[in-house]
Amino acid sequence: MRAILVVNPKATTTTGRGRDVLLRALRSEVDLTVEYTRRRGHAVALARTAARQGVDLVVTLGGDGTVNEVVNGLMTAGPSGGVGDRPPAERLPALAAVPGGSTNVFARALGLPREWPEATSMILEALRVGRARTIGLGLADDRYFTFCAGLGMDAAVIHRVERARRRGRVSTPSLYLRSIVSQYLVGAERRHPAIRLERPGETTDGELATVVIQNTAPWTYVGDREVNPNPDASFDLGLDVLALRRLRVQSTTRMVSQSLSRRPDPRGRQILRLHDLDEFTLVAEQPQAFQLDGDYLGERNKVRFTSVPAALRVIC
Repeated sequence: MRAILVVNPKATTTTGRGRDVLLRALRSEVDLTVEYTRRRGHAVALARTAARQGVDLVVTLGGDGTVNEVVNGLMTAGPSGGVGDRPPAERLPALAAVPGGSTNVFARALGLPREWPEATSMILEALRVGRARTIGLGLADDRYFTFCAGLGMDAAVIHRVERARRRGRVSTPSLYLRSIVSQYLVGAERRHPAIRLERPGETTDGELATVVIQNTAPWTYVGDREVNPNPDASFDLGLDVLALRRLRVQSTTRMVSQSLSRRPDPRGRQILRLHDLDEFTLVAEQPQAFQLDGDYLGERNKVRFTSVPAALRVIC
Protein backbone atom coordinates (compact mmCIF):
# COMPACT_ATOMS: atom_id res chain seq x y z
CA MET A 1 0.00 0.00 0.00
CA ARG A 2 1.37 3.39 -1.02
CA ALA A 3 0.87 6.14 1.53
CA ILE A 4 1.87 9.73 2.14
CA LEU A 5 2.23 11.33 5.54
CA VAL A 6 1.45 15.06 5.52
CA VAL A 7 3.10 16.64 8.55
CA ASN A 8 2.43 20.08 9.95
CA PRO A 9 5.83 20.81 11.57
CA LYS A 10 4.08 23.27 13.92
CA ALA A 11 1.79 20.56 15.32
CA THR A 12 1.53 21.36 19.00
CA THR A 13 1.45 17.91 20.62
CA THR A 14 4.32 16.10 18.93
CA THR A 15 8.10 16.40 19.00
CA GLY A 16 10.78 15.46 16.51
CA ARG A 17 11.39 12.25 18.42
CA GLY A 18 7.69 11.49 18.45
CA ARG A 19 7.48 11.98 14.69
CA ASP A 20 10.36 9.54 14.21
CA VAL A 21 8.46 6.93 16.23
CA LEU A 22 5.36 7.54 14.12
CA LEU A 23 7.34 7.19 10.88
CA ARG A 24 8.80 3.85 11.94
CA ALA A 25 5.39 2.56 12.96
CA LEU A 26 3.75 3.58 9.68
CA ARG A 27 6.62 2.22 7.58
CA SER A 28 6.12 -1.16 9.19
CA GLU A 29 2.72 -1.32 7.43
CA VAL A 30 2.89 0.84 4.28
CA ASP A 31 5.23 2.16 1.60
CA LEU A 32 5.51 5.68 3.03
CA THR A 33 6.49 9.07 1.63
CA VAL A 34 6.71 12.04 4.00
CA GLU A 35 5.89 15.65 3.14
CA TYR A 36 6.11 18.67 5.45
CA THR A 37 3.80 21.62 4.97
CA ARG A 38 5.57 24.95 4.44
CA ARG A 39 2.70 27.43 4.37
CA ARG A 40 -1.04 27.71 4.75
CA GLY A 41 -2.75 25.88 1.89
CA HIS A 42 0.27 23.67 1.10
CA ALA A 43 -1.46 20.51 2.35
CA VAL A 44 -4.23 21.05 -0.24
CA ALA A 45 -1.70 20.78 -3.07
CA LEU A 46 0.11 17.82 -1.48
CA ALA A 47 -3.11 15.82 -1.07
CA ARG A 48 -4.38 16.67 -4.55
CA THR A 49 -1.11 15.53 -6.10
CA ALA A 50 -1.12 12.32 -4.05
CA ALA A 51 -4.64 11.49 -5.22
CA ARG A 52 -3.78 12.11 -8.85
CA GLN A 53 -0.72 9.86 -8.52
CA GLY A 54 -2.82 6.97 -7.25
CA VAL A 55 -1.66 6.91 -3.62
CA ASP A 56 -3.79 4.56 -1.50
CA LEU A 57 -3.68 6.38 1.83
CA VAL A 58 -3.06 9.93 3.07
CA VAL A 59 -2.14 10.26 6.73
CA THR A 60 -2.15 13.63 8.46
CA LEU A 61 -0.13 14.64 11.50
CA GLY A 62 -1.46 17.98 12.65
CA GLY A 63 -4.60 19.61 13.86
CA ASP A 64 -8.02 20.11 12.33
CA GLY A 65 -6.70 22.76 9.96
CA THR A 66 -4.28 20.29 8.41
CA VAL A 67 -7.06 17.71 8.06
CA ASN A 68 -9.32 20.27 6.40
CA GLU A 69 -6.68 21.18 3.84
CA VAL A 70 -5.96 17.54 3.01
CA VAL A 71 -9.67 16.80 2.62
CA ASN A 72 -10.04 19.73 0.23
CA GLY A 73 -7.07 18.49 -1.77
CA LEU A 74 -8.55 15.00 -2.05
CA MET A 75 -12.02 16.22 -2.94
CA THR A 76 -10.74 18.48 -5.74
CA ALA A 77 -8.41 15.91 -7.30
CA GLY A 78 -10.50 15.53 -10.46
CA PRO A 79 -9.20 16.80 -13.83
CA SER A 80 -10.75 20.26 -13.42
CA GLY A 81 -9.74 20.67 -9.77
CA GLY A 82 -13.23 21.94 -8.90
CA VAL A 83 -15.98 20.78 -6.57
CA GLY A 84 -18.15 19.76 -9.51
CA ASP A 85 -15.60 17.18 -10.61
CA ARG A 86 -15.44 15.17 -7.38
CA PRO A 87 -14.16 11.59 -7.72
CA PRO A 88 -16.24 8.94 -5.92
CA ALA A 89 -14.99 7.92 -2.48
CA GLU A 90 -13.78 4.49 -3.63
CA ARG A 91 -11.46 6.11 -6.18
CA LEU A 92 -9.89 8.48 -3.69
CA PRO A 93 -7.13 7.68 -1.21
CA ALA A 94 -8.40 6.84 2.25
CA LEU A 95 -7.66 9.35 5.02
CA ALA A 96 -6.14 8.65 8.44
CA ALA A 97 -5.89 11.55 10.89
CA VAL A 98 -3.25 11.28 13.62
CA PRO A 99 -4.10 13.93 16.25
CA GLY A 100 -1.32 16.49 16.53
CA GLY A 101 -3.13 19.75 17.24
CA SER A 102 -4.56 21.32 20.35
CA THR A 103 -8.15 20.06 20.00
CA ASN A 104 -8.35 17.44 17.19
CA VAL A 105 -12.13 17.45 16.94
CA PHE A 106 -12.28 15.46 13.69
CA ALA A 107 -10.06 12.59 14.88
CA ARG A 108 -11.85 12.37 18.22
CA ALA A 109 -15.27 12.46 16.54
CA LEU A 110 -14.17 9.37 14.61
CA GLY A 111 -13.53 7.63 17.91
CA LEU A 112 -9.74 7.92 17.89
CA PRO A 113 -7.94 8.48 21.21
CA ARG A 114 -6.86 12.01 22.06
CA GLU A 115 -3.14 11.17 22.30
CA TRP A 116 -1.28 10.47 19.07
CA PRO A 117 0.55 7.24 20.14
CA GLU A 118 -2.74 5.52 21.04
CA ALA A 119 -4.45 6.90 17.95
CA THR A 120 -1.60 5.67 15.75
CA SER A 121 -1.90 2.19 17.25
CA MET A 122 -5.62 2.14 16.49
CA ILE A 123 -5.04 3.31 12.89
CA LEU A 124 -2.37 0.63 12.34
CA GLU A 125 -4.73 -2.04 13.66
CA ALA A 126 -7.43 -0.79 11.27
CA LEU A 127 -4.99 -1.02 8.36
CA ARG A 128 -4.06 -4.60 9.28
CA VAL A 129 -7.66 -5.79 9.40
CA GLY A 130 -8.94 -3.59 6.57
CA ARG A 131 -11.27 -1.53 8.75
CA ALA A 132 -12.61 1.72 7.26
CA ARG A 133 -15.79 3.76 7.05
CA THR A 134 -17.20 6.19 4.52
CA ILE A 135 -18.36 9.57 5.84
CA GLY A 136 -20.24 12.53 4.51
CA LEU A 137 -18.78 16.04 4.37
CA GLY A 138 -20.13 19.56 4.34
CA LEU A 139 -19.55 22.01 1.52
CA ALA A 140 -19.58 25.78 2.09
CA ASP A 141 -19.64 27.43 -1.35
CA ASP A 142 -16.54 25.81 -2.87
CA ARG A 143 -14.77 24.59 0.28
CA TYR A 144 -15.33 21.32 2.11
CA PHE A 145 -15.44 20.93 5.88
CA THR A 146 -15.37 17.84 8.06
CA PHE A 147 -17.10 18.66 11.34
CA CYS A 148 -18.26 22.26 11.72
CA ALA A 149 -18.73 25.73 10.26
CA GLY A 150 -19.95 28.98 11.70
CA LEU A 151 -21.09 32.45 10.75
CA GLY A 152 -21.15 35.13 13.41
CA MET A 153 -19.97 35.02 16.98
CA ASP A 154 -18.29 31.60 17.10
CA ALA A 155 -16.16 32.53 14.07
CA ALA A 156 -15.33 35.91 15.60
CA VAL A 157 -14.14 34.12 18.75
CA ILE A 158 -11.91 31.86 16.66
CA HIS A 159 -10.47 34.97 15.00
CA ARG A 160 -9.62 36.40 18.42
CA VAL A 161 -7.97 33.15 19.48
CA GLU A 162 -5.91 32.98 16.27
CA ARG A 163 -4.68 36.54 16.80
CA ALA A 164 -3.70 35.70 20.37
CA ARG A 165 -1.81 32.61 19.20
CA ARG A 166 0.12 34.69 16.67
CA ARG A 167 1.21 36.82 19.62
CA GLY A 168 2.60 33.71 21.31
CA ARG A 169 -0.35 32.64 23.46
CA VAL A 170 -1.03 28.94 23.93
CA SER A 171 -4.43 27.61 22.85
CA THR A 172 -6.18 26.63 26.08
CA PRO A 173 -9.81 26.45 27.26
CA SER A 174 -9.21 29.59 29.35
CA LEU A 175 -8.04 31.50 26.26
CA TYR A 176 -11.25 30.52 24.46
CA LEU A 177 -13.35 31.51 27.47
CA ARG A 178 -11.74 34.95 27.67
CA SER A 179 -12.19 35.39 23.93
CA ILE A 180 -15.88 34.46 24.18
CA VAL A 181 -16.46 36.99 26.95
CA SER A 182 -14.59 39.73 25.09
CA GLN A 183 -16.47 39.10 21.85
CA TYR A 184 -19.79 38.99 23.66
CA LEU A 185 -19.16 42.37 25.28
CA VAL A 186 -17.98 44.25 22.17
CA GLY A 187 -19.38 42.31 19.18
CA ALA A 188 -22.19 43.73 17.07
CA GLU A 189 -23.94 40.33 16.89
CA ARG A 190 -25.60 40.87 20.29
CA ARG A 191 -27.10 44.25 19.41
CA HIS A 192 -27.94 43.82 15.74
CA PRO A 193 -28.89 40.25 14.65
CA ALA A 194 -28.23 40.34 10.92
CA ILE A 195 -28.29 36.78 9.53
CA ARG A 196 -31.13 34.94 7.83
CA LEU A 197 -31.32 31.27 6.88
CA GLU A 198 -32.96 30.38 3.58
CA ARG A 199 -34.06 26.86 2.56
CA PRO A 200 -35.62 25.73 -0.71
CA GLY A 201 -39.39 25.60 -0.32
CA GLU A 202 -39.31 26.68 3.35
CA THR A 203 -40.02 29.89 5.22
CA THR A 204 -36.95 32.05 5.79
CA ASP A 205 -35.66 32.26 9.37
CA GLY A 206 -34.44 35.80 9.94
CA GLU A 207 -32.80 38.03 12.53
CA LEU A 208 -30.29 35.42 13.68
CA ALA A 209 -27.31 36.58 15.73
CA THR A 210 -24.98 33.63 15.17
CA VAL A 211 -25.20 30.27 13.39
CA VAL A 212 -23.34 27.01 14.07
CA ILE A 213 -23.35 24.24 11.45
CA GLN A 214 -22.34 20.68 12.33
CA ASN A 215 -21.54 17.68 10.17
CA THR A 216 -21.02 15.48 13.22
CA ALA A 217 -21.17 15.66 17.00
CA PRO A 218 -19.60 17.04 19.07
CA TRP A 219 -19.13 20.60 17.83
CA THR A 220 -15.88 20.97 19.78
CA TYR A 221 -14.25 20.02 23.08
CA VAL A 222 -13.30 21.91 26.21
CA GLY A 223 -10.45 19.70 27.34
CA ASP A 224 -12.08 16.28 27.63
CA ARG A 225 -15.61 17.71 27.81
CA GLU A 226 -17.76 17.53 24.69
CA VAL A 227 -19.66 20.65 23.57
CA ASN A 228 -22.82 19.42 21.86
CA PRO A 229 -25.27 22.07 20.59
CA ASN A 230 -26.49 19.58 17.94
CA PRO A 231 -26.09 16.13 19.57
CA ASP A 232 -27.87 14.30 16.73
CA ALA A 233 -25.45 15.50 14.04
CA SER A 234 -23.73 12.63 12.24
CA PHE A 235 -21.22 11.91 9.48
CA ASP A 236 -23.94 9.64 8.06
CA LEU A 237 -26.64 12.34 7.78
CA GLY A 238 -27.05 15.86 6.42
CA LEU A 239 -26.06 19.05 8.18
CA ASP A 240 -27.40 20.23 11.54
CA VAL A 241 -27.87 23.87 12.50
CA LEU A 242 -28.11 25.72 15.79
CA ALA A 243 -28.76 29.46 15.63
CA LEU A 244 -29.35 32.02 18.37
CA ARG A 245 -31.86 34.75 17.61
CA ARG A 246 -30.59 37.00 20.37
CA LEU A 247 -27.36 36.83 22.38
CA ARG A 248 -28.92 37.66 25.72
CA VAL A 249 -27.00 36.74 28.83
CA GLN A 250 -29.59 34.38 30.30
CA SER A 251 -30.53 32.50 27.11
CA THR A 252 -26.93 32.28 25.86
CA THR A 253 -25.68 30.97 29.21
CA ARG A 254 -28.51 28.41 29.27
CA MET A 255 -27.65 27.21 25.76
CA VAL A 256 -23.97 26.78 26.68
CA SER A 257 -24.90 24.88 29.85
CA GLN A 258 -27.27 22.64 27.90
CA SER A 259 -24.56 21.96 25.29
CA LEU A 260 -22.10 20.93 28.01
CA SER A 261 -24.50 18.65 29.87
CA ARG A 262 -24.26 14.87 29.82
CA ARG A 263 -27.58 14.71 27.93
CA PRO A 264 -27.39 17.77 25.69
CA ASP A 265 -30.62 19.04 24.15
CA PRO A 266 -30.48 22.84 23.79
CA ARG A 267 -33.93 24.42 23.61
CA GLY A 268 -35.48 27.83 24.18
CA ARG A 269 -37.26 30.75 22.57
CA GLN A 270 -34.00 32.22 21.31
CA ILE A 271 -32.79 28.92 19.78
CA LEU A 272 -33.37 27.63 16.26
CA ARG A 273 -32.32 24.02 15.66
CA LEU A 274 -32.59 22.18 12.34
CA HIS A 275 -31.60 18.57 11.70
CA ASP A 276 -30.34 16.61 8.67
CA LEU A 277 -30.44 19.38 6.04
CA ASP A 278 -29.37 18.78 2.44
CA GLU A 279 -28.82 22.45 1.62
CA PHE A 280 -29.43 25.98 2.85
CA THR A 281 -27.99 29.47 2.48
CA LEU A 282 -26.99 32.02 5.11
CA VAL A 283 -27.34 35.65 4.10
CA ALA A 284 -26.12 38.54 6.26
CA GLU A 285 -26.98 42.22 6.07
CA GLN A 286 -23.44 43.10 7.16
CA PRO A 287 -20.27 41.02 6.66
CA GLN A 288 -19.97 38.35 9.33
CA ALA A 289 -16.99 36.38 10.63
CA PHE A 290 -16.81 32.96 8.97
CA GLN A 291 -15.04 29.75 10.01
CA LEU A 292 -14.67 26.18 8.79
CA ASP A 293 -13.32 23.37 10.98
CA GLY A 294 -12.00 25.91 13.46
CA ASP A 295 -10.11 28.07 10.93
CA TYR A 296 -11.11 31.71 10.52
CA LEU A 297 -11.62 32.51 6.83
CA GLY A 298 -12.53 36.19 6.88
CA GLU A 299 -15.94 37.80 6.58
CA ARG A 300 -18.86 36.81 4.34
CA ASN A 301 -22.24 38.23 3.43
CA LYS A 302 -23.53 35.00 1.92
CA VAL A 303 -22.59 31.30 2.14
CA ARG A 304 -24.37 28.34 0.56
CA PHE A 305 -24.08 25.09 2.51
CA THR A 306 -24.56 21.63 1.02
CA SER A 307 -24.35 18.14 2.50
CA VAL A 308 -22.10 15.76 0.51
CA PRO A 309 -23.00 12.17 1.51
CA ALA A 310 -20.61 9.21 1.35
CA ALA A 311 -17.78 11.47 0.24
CA LEU A 312 -14.59 10.07 1.79
CA ARG A 313 -13.18 6.85 3.25
CA VAL A 314 -11.46 7.17 6.62
CA ILE A 315 -9.33 4.75 8.62
CA CYS A 316 -10.30 4.64 12.29
